[in-house]
Amino acid sequence: MVQVAVLGAAGGIGQPLSLLIKLNPDVTVLNLYDLVRCPGVAADISHINTNSKVSSFQGSESLPACLKGCDIVVIPAGVPRKPGMTRDDLFSVNAGIVRDLIQAVADNCPEAQICIISNPVNSTVPIAAEVLKKNNVYNPKKLYGVSTLDLLRASRFVRDIRPEFDANTHIPVIGGHSGTTIVPIISAVQNQVSLSEQEIKAVTHRIQFGGDEVVQAKNGEGSATLSMAYAGYRFVASIIAGRLGNHATECCFIDLSVDPQGAELYRNAGASNLTYFSVPVTFGQNGIENILPISNFSSFELELISVAASAISENVQTGVNFVNK
Repeated sequence: MVQVAVLGAAGGIGQPLSLLIKLNPDVTVLNLYDLVRCPGVAADISHINTNSKVSSFQGSESLPACLKGCDIVVIPAGVPRKPGMTRDDLFSVNAGIVRDLIQAVADNCPEAQICIISNPVNSTVPIAAEVLKKNNVYNPKKLYGVSTLDLLRASRFVRDIRPEFDANTHIPVIGGHSGTTIVPIISAVQNQVSLSEQEIKAVTHRIQFGGDEVVQAKNGEGSATLSMAYAGYRFVASIIAGRLGNHATECCFIDLSVDPQGAELYRNAGASNLTYFSVPVTFGQNGIENILPISNFSSFELELISVAASAISENVQTGVNFVNK
């Protein structure tokens, strides 16, 4: 029913992400691609007793065959973050990786839905868009920056403050996917948790820089891989649900032109003339159907949006310039 390719499948995110996708009963074909160690990962995952077929593709020459016929392409490929690095520090390496992989997508499965995990998402999504535009196959309804990990952290970290809070409760996170561009909308659950102003500021900062906790805990030997893999899978599962006619919602970093009317609320809140912004959306059979509203923002959240917008504008321009230089 659904054919999925994971590009960067042998990496720290790619392996557990591929494992989780193998468990989805609606996936019929799972193609795993990487430059090294891919056959072993594919053989290992292929032994899991679900009905999907797993195939390995190793080396750039095998990439076209990996992508042919794919409905969904997930890209966690790239270098991980190390101590002291921001997501922007990853740009010089990951930008080229994403550019080349997206060119292959444009050549071999231009109708696929594309999920960008490779950081910095605020720049890699515009890179992908520019490559697709150059190939005349750009569909903003089918290109997404995966920011789901920010939502997982928001719900989990609020529960750390209020143990009675259900960590499965949805807390929207908008803006971007790095540092102060991450804007958790804690006001959406304030009637359930009644956090003080100090607690809101503290948990917001923790959500924005939650990745640093993992980098430091791993002593420089890795970044958030397992939680990111789960976040990536949740996002892919939502896309699959939409494809099969079961509407699903997620927040993701997208081109706001997919729904100008829906984007207006976020523009008025501070996103102004930004091309890209992370917002809640509904997925249907052909990708994003519409941008969903958030009922209101606190004054603190409006301040966060203003700060985020300035940085996102620069991040987006960096990505665009990389392709068009």
